[in-house]
Amino acid sequence: MSDATSVEPAAADATSTAAGPSEGSSTGRRSGGRAGRAALRASHVVERVPYLTRTLKPFEIASEETLALIEHTADTVLEEVGIEIRDYPEALPIFKAGGAEVHGTRVRFPRGMCREIVSTHAPATYVQHARNPLHDVVIGGNNTVFAPNYGSPFVHDLDNGRRYATLADFQNFVKLAYMSPWLHHSGGTVCEPVDVPVSKRHLDMVYSHLKYSDKPFMGSVTAGSRAADSVELARIGFGGDLNDRTVMTSLINASSPLVWDGTMLAAAQCYAENNQACIITPFILAGAMAPATSAGVAVQTLAEALAGMTFTQLVRPGAPVVFGSFASSMSMQTGAPTFGTPEPAMVLYTMAALARRLGVPFRSGGSLTASKLPDAQAAYESANTLQPTVLGGVNFVLHAAGWLEGGLAIGYEKFVLDCDQLGMMSTFVRGLDASENGLALDALRTNPPGNHFLGTAHTLANFETAFYRSDTADNNSFEQWSEEGGLDASQRANAIWKRRLAEYEAPALDEAIDEELQAFVQRRKAELPDEFA
Repeated sequence: MSDATSVEPAAADATSTAAGPSEGSSTGRRSGGRAGRAALRASHVVERVPYLTRTLKPFEIASEETLALIEHTADTVLEEVGIEIRDYPEALPIFKAGGAEVHGTRVRFPRGMCREIVSTHAPATYVQHARNPLHDVVIGGNNTVFAPNYGSPFVHDLDNGRRYATLADFQNFVKLAYMSPWLHHSGGTVCEPVDVPVSKRHLDMVYSHLKYSDKPFMGSVTAGSRAADSVELARIGFGGDLNDRTVMTSLINASSPLVWDGTMLAAAQCYAENNQACIITPFILAGAMAPATSAGVAVQTLAEALAGMTFTQLVRPGAPVVFGSFASSMSMQTGAPTFGTPEPAMVLYTMAALARRLGVPFRSGGSLTASKLPDAQAAYESANTLQPTVLGGVNFVLHAAGWLEGGLAIGYEKFVLDCDQLGMMSTFVRGLDASENGLALDALRTNPPGNHFLGTAHTLANFETAFYRSDTADNNSFEQWSEEGGLDASQRANAIWKRRLAEYEAPALDEAIDEELQAFVQRRKAELPDEFA
């Protein structure tokens, strides 16, 4: 982002209300013209909820017999093939003490061992505490938590196109996530700030989550020492010991196929020892890192996830852990990952059902696309990923906003457009209102046949909340759309993210805590060498 288009908060240190800034407040009478219509859209007040509670039953595609067969086959893989542990000999005695068979770096698990350990010790739900208790989230059960993009080295916006991400971009996306009523979680590495050394950027990222948001966030996983730094920053930010409360979630990825490496295991051990949550996620490109069939992907995903979750429970029984699944199909012509296709949706539905049988929270899905721009391809691929995510009953949804280019980029406009879709899904999961007001019998009794309902008492009482109101979609007449500039969705989103950053106000952060956080960051940066790899 050039200096001409970068957005610096006008009041970065201003104190907001405890619940964070709203999307706007009522402005009374509507003014005329284009500015008045824009102001009316911006003034729509959205009720914030800390997380979604679904009333819809999860959509199922696999029978109980099929799920049991997948479980049996995964147990066979764990028993006969096993899991390779690379560059982390510390894990081997932990697995052995838990009952696994260890031969060199290969660990094999007696049939049912992993399932028994996880189902016995791992919590079915857990609370991730936020700096602001109003933003605490419950992960698991019938709840869904939306979190933004993760891990992209590039950013994209309409003004400057694609470029490397910076710390300023990272902070912008933390602020945008904080301001969105549809994102319940601040996420983790929303983009990679490549202008900061790899060895030090975790400090800036965790500090930014604590400084510019008061929603829950994720810690660093790129080294065990960086996980430890994240825990210490969280301890400072939350003002005390973390053993009795979970304030961070971490993303722990398997090195598929059937490998867990030292980087991830060291981070997982650090977080589990400190009672912080781990999302154990096999990251699979079907046909390359796993079998080409959806059932084969499900078997491998379950085996890898069971081994990873078992490790956390052997480190600390009862430590919060999430069963994760990220499965993508691939182009057999180019080898590139593809998104929004039917096969990953089938894997998602299957893995969600397996997680429910195991009794642990589940993470998958998002707003995924291979498109390089916030275009029609991005829209339909993201929708085709997000709908199974919601219908399947996913508990923690990473990559819910901003994802472009197969995860290589995060887009400012895509972020805004995705958040609008999250708002729609947030309304959908509430299900059908069959209350007295919802059934509207009095309105049907009092309104004569053939008369419209626009002026009825029921419509007047419900019109502000009856339907989801998009702040990005245009449903006006052609003439009004032309008068307002003839903008497409991405152009409207471009104006929205700029306006939101200009209006951003930081949440309250105790001055003494902020000083201690900054002192820790500076001390650790002085101790660490500059490394960009």
